[in-house]
Amino acid sequence: MDAAYDAEPWSDFAAGMAGAAAALAGLLFVAVSINIQTILAGGIAGRAAQALVLLALPVFFSLALLVPGQPDVALAVELVLIAVVVAPGLARQARPRARAPEQPASSWVATTVLPSVVVVVAPVLAAVGLLTGSLGGLYWLPAAVALALLGGLVNAWVLLVEILR
Repeated sequence: MDAAYDAEPWSDFAAGMAGAAAALAGLLFVAVSINIQTILAGGIAGRAAQALVLLALPVFFSLALLVPGQPDVALAVELVLIAVVVAPGLARQARPRARAPEQPASSWVATTVLPSVVVVVAPVLAAVGLLTGSLGGLYWLPAAVALALLGGLVNAWVLLVEILR
């Protein structure tokens, strides 16, 4: 069976991503705790929440992939549920009103809107593809993971370094 439509070959990818994303999410907690007063005073707690969600998502995608012997339907449902659960919070941060006035629009789109859209849409496409044997199947997950990590890391950088400028 093609790896795009079989979860078993993805176990190494999932194990690696779960560990890496969990470590990055832990580092985010350190960054937020160091600058908590500035984050709260600056009104960017939503950005911290978005960063945490983006860095935690690969862990949850990986956990879904790592369940041994589960049917494709179960994996597809899990992927869709993960996307549905995080969509409202990410959508709240991706509203134009949520952009800080000093953040350029292009930066906001690249670090907030694009990762938020991809991490919600890509697992749904992966689930549909897994069930129908089309759309590239599980190959949508690396795109979701990559953009989640990128968005989370950029936001973590802002919360740790840029906030102090």
